[in-house]
Amino acid sequence: MTTVFQNRNQGFEAQFAFDEELKFKAMAKRNRLLGQWAAQKLGLKPADAETYAKEIVAIDLEKPGSDAVFSKVRADFDAKRIAQSDHQIRRTMDEFMAQAVAEIRAKK
Repeated sequence: MTTVFQNRNQGFEAQFAFDEELKFKAMAKRNRLLGQWAAQKLGLKPADAETYAKEIVAIDLEKPGSDAVFSKVRADFDAKRIAQSDHQIRRTMDEFMAQAVAEIRAKK
């Protein structure tokens, strides 16, 4: 009986680890896509755009959560007077998250 519960527990742990890995990869991909999108709106050159996208990914690693990423993009848009509402930025973040999850699941 104990073995059944141990196997079941190991299965839950494995599923949790898989879900967390998927979430981490999806967030990183979403942030890279968001960084590329924002860089284009900011008028950055290709090399600078790639650096900017990496900065967006790094922000989430340093301070996990969408709020830090959103705040960075919002501040950069405000500094350059880019007309994007909070809603538009958050909607774009959601769209890129859906795209990232779909792409990751398609690779599995």
